[in-house]
Amino acid sequence: MLHDRVLVRTEGGEGERRSTGGILIPATAELSKRCAWAEAVAVGQNVRSIEPGDRVLFDPEDRAEVEVRGTLYVLLRERDIHAVAAERIGDAGGGTGLYL
Repeated sequence: MLHDRVLVRTEGGEGERRSTGGILIPATAELSKRCAWAEAVAVGQNVRSIEPGDRVLFDPEDRAEVEVRGTLYVLLRERDIHAVAAERIGDAGGGTGLYL
């Protein structure tokens, strides 16, 4: 990875899903405009606040997809990430483990 780039693997699939109330939502339904969580797989040498294995929150509209060895990843800039959730951040004195 180069510069301030972050390679992430999104959580969940693009197929059918269930709401919290148990309603089946088909894969063709349009998702609302909300941020999504993903796991950081690799980071560039200039990334300061994210390490591989961290969960990151990003806007799905600002993404570039890339396929590597049959697995679909999302390529982001560090500035496009809204939050980082990591165990190492939560150990710093009773915080929430969420870096915004």
